[in-house]
Amino acid sequence: MLKRKKILITGATGFIGSHLAERCAIENLAVWGIDNLSRRGNQFNLDYLKIKYPENFKFQRLDLIRKDKLETFFHDNGPFDWIAHEAGQVAVTISLTDPLHDFHSNTVATLNLLEIVRKYSPEAKIAFASTNKVYGKLNDLEVREHAKKYAFVGSFSGVTEQQPLDFQSPYGCSKGSADQYVCDYARSYGLRTTVFRQSCIYGTRQFGLEDQGWVAWFLIAAALGKPTTIYGNGKQTRDLLWIDDLCDLYMKFWESDTFPWGTPINAGGGLSKCISLIELIDIMGELNIKFKAPDFGDWRKGDQKIFCSDNSRALKLLNWKPTTPTSIGIEKLWKWILANKEAINKLLESQN
Repeated sequence: MLKRKKILITGATGFIGSHLAERCAIENLAVWGIDNLSRRGNQFNLDYLKIKYPENFKFQRLDLIRKDKLETFFHDNGPFDWIAHEAGQVAVTISLTDPLHDFHSNTVATLNLLEIVRKYSPEAKIAFASTNKVYGKLNDLEVREHAKKYAFVGSFSGVTEQQPLDFQSPYGCSKGSADQYVCDYARSYGLRTTVFRQSCIYGTRQFGLEDQGWVAWFLIAAALGKPTTIYGNGKQTRDLLWIDDLCDLYMKFWESDTFPWGTPINAGGGLSKCISLIELIDIMGELNIKFKAPDFGDWRKGDQKIFCSDNSRALKLLNWKPTTPTSIGIEKLWKWILANKEAINKLLESQN
């Protein structure tokens, strides 16, 4: 009988981490999750996983900043076959307020993990959740302002991995540094790594904020009658990627034996799934979602007018491309929010 794969997911009770944990548990893999439970919605997602997958999901509360605790965890529970590093500080605005916390949560925590993996799980396949923010404001690309969105000029189909890195904001610096460490540990130490430079991921069990998880936040605000604010003119445009499509990418990486380790991969919805905040509001209207008209504020530091991934490398190396239409994904998320409206409202009220 083949031994079950042992999976480690850091940030396992966050939005992406909990979906990866569920995907692996459904496939009867042995899943270990670690998380410091510092984010809104963590306990909700943890309870969900524990109740639904008691045989395939184990959890330990742990902060990656504590290298001694992380080493003990690996010593007692490793080695692991597959690792998804999803833990970290996720918002530009928070990084601007507390850059040291951001640095420790993203860069130092990632380096701690890599060092422990090098010692206790050197054969593991490691995927790190990086971000499109490593490319900066894309000032070298020509952008045109349209009635409802920004768009690239001409036939340009999206940002490739050849785009020069341009870390902006403390968040961009901390995630970008971690991104480069993960890539380099393949070159310097032979670890089997990749980084997924992710665009705007959205889906169920996402407890979004105005500065992170904005699709979910707008829908949650609509369901609960909360006010919203658009920073800038609302034409800023992102390619949306449904969470299940992203999980497909992780699984394809883990199952690959021919991947060139240390290679970064863009992971976004692509050109066909690029929408602006204004267009999101239009889609909400088409779905008969009632909401308060948003307020408008000044542009925020580090905000890109447009980002859209070119996913050609993911298609070539892993035969992956996103399949969920944006309107279908938004409708699925809206239905989940309505079904969990009371629990979401209690969660928001408990953190006010």
